[in-house]
Amino acid sequence: MQPLERAPGRSEPHRGSRGSPWPHTRCRPWREATVGWGDGSSGDRQRVVALGLTPGTCLRRVDLHARYGGRRQGGISPSRSSSNVFLFADSARGRLHGYLYDGPRSDGFYHYTGEGQLGDQQMVQGNRTVRDHAAEGRDLCLFEVDRGKATYIGRFEYVDHYLADAPETGGGDIRSVIVFRLRQLEGVAPQTPPARADELAWELVKEVPVEQHLTERFVIEGSRAPCEAERREQRLVRQYLDFLEGRNHEVCRLQLRPRNEPTPLLCDLFDKTTQTLVEAKGSVARPAIRMAIGQLADYARLKPGARTAILVPQRPRSDLLDLADSQGIDVIWPEAEGFRTQPARRQAPRR
Repeated sequence: MQPLERAPGRSEPHRGSRGSPWPHTRCRPWREATVGWGDGSSGDRQRVVALGLTPGTCLRRVDLHARYGGRRQGGISPSRSSSNVFLFADSARGRLHGYLYDGPRSDGFYHYTGEGQLGDQQMVQGNRTVRDHAAEGRDLCLFEVDRGKATYIGRFEYVDHYLADAPETGGGDIRSVIVFRLRQLEGVAPQTPPARADELAWELVKEVPVEQHLTERFVIEGSRAPCEAERREQRLVRQYLDFLEGRNHEVCRLQLRPRNEPTPLLCDLFDKTTQTLVEAKGSVARPAIRMAIGQLADYARLKPGARTAILVPQRPRSDLLDLADSQGIDVIWPEAEGFRTQPARRQAPRR
């Protein structure tokens, strides 16, 4: 992942004992101390108060806000009554929202998705306070939340951030989110499970079994059940897989990872015998064909020399066949006891 911005200073994670990227779990208690007066982001004068909690302390979130200020809801909570920006990590809720990037990562940093439930996230409000906390003299304090109780993990600092994809709250459209990379300065080791994104392979091109019914949207959304259109696509893929294997073709799927991207792409099938990338659609409507063309263009640039094909449940109308042909893409559909392929007459555009 290519960071969009970086905080000043070195980017290496702090190392604790035995090579762990997380600090020692034995910490001294922090005492509350009034330091002076500072300016809040709104221009109001702000009382600067250090957090008087020992890392590992568990308390009710409402009690934390009553003492130190900050928003009582949401994941990012900048305070006007103390010099703190509070971050609340709830792994269960985060995964429901498709935040597969959050938690301790293999790069030694803690990744944390920004705020904003609908549409592309912007570097405003709480997100801006995370990025600018050091310049504003604020501590960045992480808490792990479980059923209203917040466990204080420790102080962190902003390193940089990148953009990734996640669904809108409520299972809406895929949108762009901000993911912060944070370095832990003091505290106990986070108990948040490792980020699901680290479970995905980092190879640029990797063969995966067809039986793994993963889609790019499923990778991002995790627990979301497939919709009817996706179930139709899965049935169509299975039928075509059986057809190819009955003709002794070697078939798999490809997981393709663009450079500096946080998650991979997944084609529906890859016919290794003919070197063909296949994208399935459960409809022959124009939007489905156009989407398949775009997806195949994305895959093909990562697998140079491969043919491309759209797999659909029936013969598309002539204009859509011409559209696929103009992009050098074959079209495949069921016919009688097998499948018919209309090969592209034109060469695929240079990629």
